[in-house]
Amino acid sequence: MIAPLGDLLRELAPQVLGAVVRRYGHFDTAEDAVQEALLTAARTWPVRGLPDNPRAWLITVAARRLTDLLRADEARRRREWTFVALRDEPAPRDVDDSLVLLFLCCHPALSVPAQLSLTLKAVGGLSTAEVARALLVPEPAIARRITRAKAAIRDSGAPFRPPSRAEWDDRLAVVLRVLYLIFNEGYASTAGPSLQRAELAAEAIRLARLAHRLLPTDAEVTGLLALMLLTHARRAARTAADGALIPMDAQDRTLWNAGEIAEGIALITAALPSGPVGPYQLQAAIAAVHDEAPDAAATDWPQIEALYGLLLRIDASPVVRLNHAVAVAMARGPAAGLALLDDVPAASHRWYAARAHLLERAGDPAGAREAYLAAAARTASLPERRYLRERAGRLTGE
Repeated sequence: MIAPLGDLLRELAPQVLGAVVRRYGHFDTAEDAVQEALLTAARTWPVRGLPDNPRAWLITVAARRLTDLLRADEARRRREWTFVALRDEPAPRDVDDSLVLLFLCCHPALSVPAQLSLTLKAVGGLSTAEVARALLVPEPAIARRITRAKAAIRDSGAPFRPPSRAEWDDRLAVVLRVLYLIFNEGYASTAGPSLQRAELAAEAIRLARLAHRLLPTDAEVTGLLALMLLTHARRAARTAADGALIPMDAQDRTLWNAGEIAEGIALITAALPSGPVGPYQLQAAIAAVHDEAPDAAATDWPQIEALYGLLLRIDASPVVRLNHAVAVAMARGPAAGLALLDDVPAASHRWYAARAHLLERAGDPAGAREAYLAAAARTASLPERRYLRERAGRLTGE
């Protein structure tokens, strides 16, 4: 598939699936039908040329395939009556099918892994094999996960419509969390030989752009897109030629993507005054402070500490408390940060890595070495493990 056609099909995929599900129902079978329509388009359009209305073409092909699939299953014949009953249902006005589809894939009845997988496949337009590669999960396991997710949505009886006003805040929060999880897994892989998976992070940004286009006045949606751009801008400087991890204070900042930083800063600057400040806006503001510093020594740590203080008021999770402790240490000295860190649960390798860093700054090489090794033993990321062991080795001259 040529790249421009691939981009077009990925853009159309959620629109087509949303339109088919809205008109005919049967989310589980419709997703298969749309995938087959996309494959048909990828095969025939390069030969015959683009149809006048690619979206309508795909909807027509997917609807015909949906009919075939339903008729092929004797147990589903009864659903054809529903199909007939729904096919003339007028489309709701001022409702984007892609947005409704995004909410449906992040249905609360699904587990987080199921939400991630289904969102990448149905909204992102990735094949099952591509989702499997993106999430580092065997393809058969992803196929089963997606099948179960679609069945769970079917069994829940969830209608294809936007959430009600009462449901809106909770459902949007889940959607944003799923998109951020996808991004984080791409930006800082939790396992495997690579520190980051740029394609997965880029896909999360593409989906965040879609959400922002659909909800341009929502400050948290804008904040999330800004956060992703401001973070993703540093990707080229995060690894050496051999894939080794380079910490932020040692990165060549000329490699940071100036265009993404400018776009992210413009987004967060517009979002912050527009309404209640949420966690994604605050994290984007923190990322902007880092990105605006010409070098590590010029980082405005007091401002970052203050922003984390605001974030703690609305999100006192261990991750935020850990980052706040580090910011305090950088602003006021390692002893102040270590005192806060002692009250944070040691829930992951990041706690041990942060403790090691602060102990090293405090002049306790033995304690720092022990903490670096404890962190290395707890991470499944091979570049992180190598980096942490190297830091431990430096402290004893190994």
